Amino acid sequence: MRCRIIMSMLTGATLLASALIGGGTARAAAAAPVPAEAPAEFGTDWHDPLTAAPAVSRPHTESCRVTLAEARFRDFTPYRGSYRPPDGCGDHWSKVVLRLDGKVKGRQFDRLGYLHVGGVEVFRTSTPEPSPDGIEWSVEKDVTRYSDTFRTAQDVEMLIGNVVDDTYTGVIDVKVTLTFYEGRPTAAAPDRVLTLADGPDGTTLTTPRNSERVVAEVYATGSGGGCEEYWYLAVPVTDPYSCRTDDGPYREVQVEVDGTLAGIATPFPTVWTGGWSNPFLWYVIPGPRAFDVKPIEYDLTPFAGILDDGRPHRVEVSVVGVPQGQSGWSTPVNVLVWQDPGKAVVHGRLVTHEAGELTDSSVYTPGTEHRVATEAAHRLTVSGYLDTSHGRVRTTVTRAVANTSEHRWSDGETVDGLDAGWTDDESVTVDGRGPARTTRTHRTYTMNGVTTLGADDRLRTRLTLGDRADAVETGAGRRVAWSRLDDAYRGDAAYTVNVPRDQRHAVGTTSERYRLYGSGGCHDRRLTTVQGVLTEDRRGC
Repeated sequence: MRCRIIMSMLTGATLLASALIGGGTARAAAAAPVPAEAPAEFGTDWHDPLTAAPAVSRPHTESCRVTLAEARFRDFTPYRGSYRPPDGCGDHWSKVVLRLDGKVKGRQFDRLGYLHVGGVEVFRTSTPEPSPDGIEWSVEKDVTRYSDTFRTAQDVEMLIGNVVDDTYTGVIDVKVTLTFYEGRPTAAAPDRVLTLADGPDGTTLTTPRNSERVVAEVYATGSGGGCEEYWYLAVPVTDPYSCRTDDGPYREVQVEVDGTLAGIATPFPTVWTGGWSNPFLWYVIPGPRAFDVKPIEYDLTPFAGILDDGRPHRVEVSVVGVPQGQSGWSTPVNVLVWQDPGKAVVHGRLVTHEAGELTDSSVYTPGTEHRVATEAAHRLTVSGYLDTSHGRVRTTVTRAVANTSEHRWSDGETVDGLDAGWTDDESVTVDGRGPARTTRTHRTYTMNGVTTLGADDRLRTRLTLGDRADAVETGAGRRVAWSRLDDAYRGDAAYTVNVPRDQRHAVGTTSERYRLYGSGGCHDRRLTTVQGVLTEDRRGC
């Protein structure tokens, strides 16, 4: 996990339940085969990548399929094409499912990619690292929320930035399709999907004048090389570690509207498939969200009374903790808008704005093992009302984020460990259209591990990752819906560094258990691999 090693290996890279996991699920590869016996160490090939996440459910209706992109990425030249709506499935759909099928062989780093349709970012992903013999994988995502974009012809742009030369030989071959299912969506998709426009003061947003719900989504990723690719390891600039930033590891993604803080959130600590200095941790099972990077959502409805004046408004996204002028974060923004069908213009105002003080402290303790202990927290409450065709509706959003971590390392960083946790608690109350309803979501992300490098150049990484969320919706004093997500990854892998690939003598055991259950149903699947061979595929529920 030490920065010197990581930097040499990384280059970039139902009901209420859908809200918990970003509106989509991802999987890699098709149905798993019968588990096999593991070899003594990694060979030149291994099982195709897969995850324990549930497949996207599909309606039993007629469907139409459209190819969005088909490309072979060798460099940083984007694929550009065009999209036309499907024939034979109407212009309203019960579900739209995106699927990426990819393959790569040889030697290659993990790479980060995006897909834009009409300027809207509909998918962000990273790639697995290949075996010499080649791998194939697939990812699915529910993209019904972007139906407004898919109803008209659009330009398509996709990029998975790559480098192919005499050493890194892997050409990334992908095909992306959309499948449209006839019928009305079971959950109301937004009426409009907007992107930010360039303005004299930065990026601007102009919403319809009858907007009654506004949600921004930000595909925030720390990537692209440098310390921000693994920001959770950073220490203050005065401390003796190879990855230093001004104030240490705390990161927070903020949204401002016309210079006023409108939303705060904790970024998910994604570990890409070359992460923690050890690709043998990720060859089959990626870390949570690595193949389907989920956007952070911000309910901006309290600001709708301001946004509905028909004028462009400045919307800015920033990442707290990133040194001034330093690159490494990408924060593309989509804005989802639901309109009032009974009124051409909706008036309202922002009535409450309470921003707590952001606290952020990193304390260094020297010793045989150096330590940096970090504690940070922030809180924001905003409330506003709209006079809609169905009466006055008030929306109150409260969000509280926090981070604690302890980073320890030895001289030379031959021992490098982290024990970190992040919480992101959100409450949204809508009062005025029937009984008041409140949705409370408690998100917890965890990372605990250590990398050691022995005198024999044997590098070992032990790591656990957690992506958890509990959500409850209440109305009229009773629970209406609930869900619980628990996605847990565990890995232990070792190999010899500074030798040719066939002399690494790599071994590794990895596992993932993905549980999602609640009023929308249940999913429970556990995967285990040993030396790249799938040895367990167990399903519960």
